[in-house]
Amino acid sequence: MPLNKEDKKSIIKYRVEKAHKTMIEARDCATMGHWTLAANRLYYTLFYISNALLVDKGMFAKTHAGVIAKINEHFVKTGILSRDEGRTISILQNMRQSGDYDDCFEWSEEDVFPFFKRTEELLLKIESLLNIK
Repeated sequence: MPLNKEDKKSIIKYRVEKAHKTMIEARDCATMGHWTLAANRLYYTLFYISNALLVDKGMFAKTHAGVIAKINEHFVKTGILSRDEGRTISILQNMRQSGDYDDCFEWSEEDVFPFFKRTEELLLKIESLLNIK
């Protein structure tokens, strides 16, 4: 069932706010040296803002892989987002999965820290693509 304009606007607003709050959580985790959790929060920052973009454009995905696939198909392949930006989302999703599900595994500062700037920039770029704010 298609969303009406107000429902769509509410969902997008919620996901944008959640993305920004999750970015703050990532910074907090890094400050405490929790790099695996920071990688998780960086991924979710991009997951939430990507979901907002999909809703804004009338698209939906049921899975994490589905969100990434739709972002790649509709925004990376069309040149709206760069290949590096698409790769950032995929890399962080893989880091999140490894950190969450691989036993005896931890990400280090060297692994995660470079993704902070990339995530912040991509968050703002995707947010700028939204028609409904």
